[in-house]
Amino acid sequence: MGDIQGQGGEMPPERVCDDEVFEEEDDEPENDGIPDTYVPGPLVPLKEQLEKDKDDESLTRWKEKLLGCVEDDLNGQMEPEVTFHSIGIISEELGEMNTPLPIDDDQSNRILFTLREGSLYRMKLTFTVKNNIVSGLAYSNTVWKGHLQVEQRKGMLGTFAPQKEPYVETLKEETTPSGELARGVYSAKLKFEDDDRRCHLELSYSFEITEQHS
Repeated sequence: MGDIQGQGGEMPPERVCDDEVFEEEDDEPENDGIPDTYVPGPLVPLKEQLEKDKDDESLTRWKEKLLGCVEDDLNGQMEPEVTFHSIGIISEELGEMNTPLPIDDDQSNRILFTLREGSLYRMKLTFTVKNNIVSGLAYSNTVWKGHLQVEQRKGMLGTFAPQKEPYVETLKEETTPSGELARGVYSAKLKFEDDDRRCHLELSYSFEITEQHS
């Protein structure tokens, strides 16, 4: 699913993310494949991390390059804050369609986009990170038609440091299903969690697949 511009009209760096598809699963795994015995490491305030290894000039320069632009904004908070600003769809047929986030509860059942069967599309997201590094940010996108789960796609976005400009992430290209049974309205839930199991976004939305005209 999408495409999105950064602030000030400039397009921030864009990456395509790897993902996996799990089709026709009845239930979404409760822990997304993370063992129950997993214990996250302790969080350290980013300001404290910047104070470490000050005698190492090369490491200090690397930290300044990575985080210098936000060092004045650090407030000692340990929890990373990930804010998603928009979700978009890119396809040859429709071009680019963007929806600002968050979506109101009364809009969650509204159809966000319509695609023709057998068409290629990508989803694109913009988000910002504040306070601390977010590690292992991953997503799952589960799709239902009626009460039947028809697809579950999972992927890893990566690790992101705080910065003032938004990140832009493009998911891998997908193809809508074809055939009479594939047409209709679908419901979906898109969820983003980090490797400490913090949920940064859980978005319910709907989309429609229509007949391909010759």
